[in-house]
Amino acid sequence: MSGSAITTIESGRRHGHLLARYAEALFWLGRYMERAEAMARLLSVTHTFSQDGANALSWQSVVSLNADEERFKEAHPVLTQEAVKHFYLLDSENVSSIVSSIRNARENARMLRPVLSSEIWAQLNVFYNRMLALRPLDIADNNIVSVCNFVRESCQNHTGIAEGTFPRDQGWSFYQLGKHTERADQITRLVDIKYHILLPRLEDVGSPLDTSQWQALLRAAAAFHAYRRSYPRGLEPTMIAGFLLLNQSFPRSLSYCVSVIDVTLNDLRMRYGLKGGGTALEIIDELRAGISSQGIDMIVAHGLHEFIDWTQDRLIDMTDSLYSDFFNMANVA
Repeated sequence: MSGSAITTIESGRRHGHLLARYAEALFWLGRYMERAEAMARLLSVTHTFSQDGANALSWQSVVSLNADEERFKEAHPVLTQEAVKHFYLLDSENVSSIVSSIRNARENARMLRPVLSSEIWAQLNVFYNRMLALRPLDIADNNIVSVCNFVRESCQNHTGIAEGTFPRDQGWSFYQLGKHTERADQITRLVDIKYHILLPRLEDVGSPLDTSQWQALLRAAAAFHAYRRSYPRGLEPTMIAGFLLLNQSFPRSLSYCVSVIDVTLNDLRMRYGLKGGGTALEIIDELRAGISSQGIDMIVAHGLHEFIDWTQDRLIDMTDSLYSDFFNMANVA
């Protein structure tokens, strides 16, 4: 990255409109790339583990997780796995689809050309053009696994290039805020939907179907091996929910993501001297306290769904406050 690019992002301290313009684009670049990777993992895992009697329920859960029931039904009156695959991979009219996420990431990157490395821009262009070239036949049957692997690997390539080329400045902080806000959002949605769908009937406990479905949940969160390191003796629903929500070292857990958001917001205020972010910090501190003050048994006893709804509300409030403090040019100029 050139010296002039660094000057541009740093000048946001003196010229609020520059900071607002780039900060919002970096925030959403991080979110969209994370969203595309999460969707690819979810679709691949759902396909792999839907070869049993829970087929229709598994694909319905993908739609429910994204709160897309109405929009999906408008496009596809009958829910089939082929319809779900197309809706979330190739449908450019669906804002939740992978192709839409990559298109939006690319549009944000276009705005960020002065502050992004040429490697990030080139990789995103190749990625997007390959997505545009995909056709329904390319995701039919087991082909979807290789396509989802391509998406996942491309998103991870982007992450690696960003890690290796982006200066650790204000811009990097906003990129990290977007990335970890999206991770927190995705993991809470995943736990909320899958936990209740997968709660087994008594006669299914310990069966191959029961075990495979809980494996699918962990793999959808890229957490299977990390979970087994912590709990090597089995797959227990409450422990899985606790791991995904409360574990402090797994990089996709709710607790970990909220901690990163907290540190990043403090950096923006203390390290870079930005005046905004106070309200966002108060919200995140409230969320951290709610996470750390109770174990998973207490959360489940008081209502897992209610806890996740409360968490989602805090994330929305935090994002709204970022818009007010950092992304609204009238307020930061």
